[in-house]
Amino acid sequence: MTLRKTPTPPMGWNSWDCYGTTVTEDEVIANAEFMAEHLLAHGWDTIVIDADWADPQPRSHGYNEAARLTIDAHGRLHPDPVRFPSSAGGAGFGPLAARLHGLGLKLGVHVMRGIPRVAVAADTPVLGTDSTASQITDPTNVCEWNPHYVGLDHTNPAAQAYYDSCVAQFAEWGLDFVKADDMLWPYQVPDIEAYALAVERADREIALSLSPGRDLSAAHLDHLRANATMWRVCDDVWDRWDDIEPNFARLARWAPFAVPDGWPDADMLPLGRIGIRAERGEPREGALTLAERRTLVTLWVMARSPLMIGGDLPTSAAETIALFTNDDVLRVLNESHGNRELLRERGLVVWAAPGPDGERWVAVFNLDDEARVEPFDTRSLGLGAAPAGVVDVWSGESVTVEAVHEQSNAARSVAPGSSVVRIALEPHGCVLLRV
Repeated sequence: MTLRKTPTPPMGWNSWDCYGTTVTEDEVIANAEFMAEHLLAHGWDTIVIDADWADPQPRSHGYNEAARLTIDAHGRLHPDPVRFPSSAGGAGFGPLAARLHGLGLKLGVHVMRGIPRVAVAADTPVLGTDSTASQITDPTNVCEWNPHYVGLDHTNPAAQAYYDSCVAQFAEWGLDFVKADDMLWPYQVPDIEAYALAVERADREIALSLSPGRDLSAAHLDHLRANATMWRVCDDVWDRWDDIEPNFARLARWAPFAVPDGWPDADMLPLGRIGIRAERGEPREGALTLAERRTLVTLWVMARSPLMIGGDLPTSAAETIALFTNDDVLRVLNESHGNRELLRERGLVVWAAPGPDGERWVAVFNLDDEARVEPFDTRSLGLGAAPAGVVDVWSGESVTVEAVHEQSNAARSVAPGSSVVRIALEPHGCVLLRV
């Protein structure tokens, strides 16, 4: 088939922020049913089961050092049948995928680069070859943070055959999305190309997401576009302003490249009920303020990053869920183009993007810890000297535009002949405008 490219950034839910390695089938179904009922109509359609779904004894706050991952006779991961009862008898994720497809949703899973250590220890045969697991490993190229896998020796053709067999099974199960981890830091060229080839050879269209994106250089752009649907441009983002703020600079670098050929990914939205049994933190409604949550969504939308919700949907606060159902905001994600940063000065950041029907969107962000009211020359926002019909997209309310006839402190930095809009910004807050 083919590596699935998407005309707009993927939108969905990922189990990592709320459940870490411990998510169960019932919890996946609960989030899928919530998505189908409340979010599907707004474009959210993908459910992703994150790391260690094959571990029969997962735990909060980290990985088990010597996990006995569930594998088949060819060293391929299978869901733990206790956590995922419908996978029993070798069914894998097939029954769960069918159930989600019946809801109008897609199913994806997380995988790691390489081959499980338990497969190497058992020296399982590689499907379709005369090689075994121990013969295709590269112990010099091992993940630095997940202890369960060994790198592959890509000088051995059976390494490609192993990836082919894994992805072929995903296709047989009906999976739509694979998040392949430990690919980008360091940048693993042979594994990226081998996994993308496996997806191309599979009997189903599958979207491929690459992680983790730490220190990712745009020099890799052409290679990423050739081998992935989306790719992370940062390390894990959690519900701390110190995690959010650095993505302003990263996304300013990557947003001009966000097109259907491939989507730079600013990581999951750490919003809603998270930390339930997660890798980090205790159970909580995400620690960001409401203003910071709106800033997070606005920045991701303006940069056209994929959107993957990290919080447990059924138990998240209504005010958080409302951030995901504003269709006027989501139009920016799906319909804008040429998105870019216009200004970064004095703790203020301005982004702009045109729309398909002559609309112009402008987002103004306050990176400072204090509230402020700032006058802006409408020309500096890319709105022209006398824009009409300026709207606050989040609230739907009209925004006052004042003509400026003389230079004064009342319209500081705005010259006669233009107009001023006075924008009130909460600490770490934003305003999204449309004209």
